[in-house]
Amino acid sequence: MGFSEIVVIFCTIPAAESEAMARALVEGRLVACVNVVPVHSYYRWNGEFCSEPEHLLIAKTKESMKTEVIAAIRQLHSYDVPEIIAVPVVAGYAPYLAWVHAGTRNDL
Repeated sequence: MGFSEIVVIFCTIPAAESEAMARALVEGRLVACVNVVPVHSYYRWNGEFCSEPEHLLIAKTKESMKTEVIAAIRQLHSYDVPEIIAVPVVAGYAPYLAWVHAGTRNDL
């Protein structure tokens, strides 16, 4: 197991939905951990400037689970076009990365 097998998935979500999303991902063993951070997002949507308080979910999982995690987020998310970004881990503390690997389902 190497660090390249771990990805971090970022997703912004309405604050009222963040706990349910984080719980579903962790309880389903799609991810090992989700950090929830309050943020304020500024963006354009349908040609209009928007400013919204949201939560940023920072989820850690295996590379092999990435597609399934993205699909689960998409299914549970209330936005038409949610922010879902997966970033590969290029370095990290080996025992933590092993914990992330162990905390997700085995490859199907």
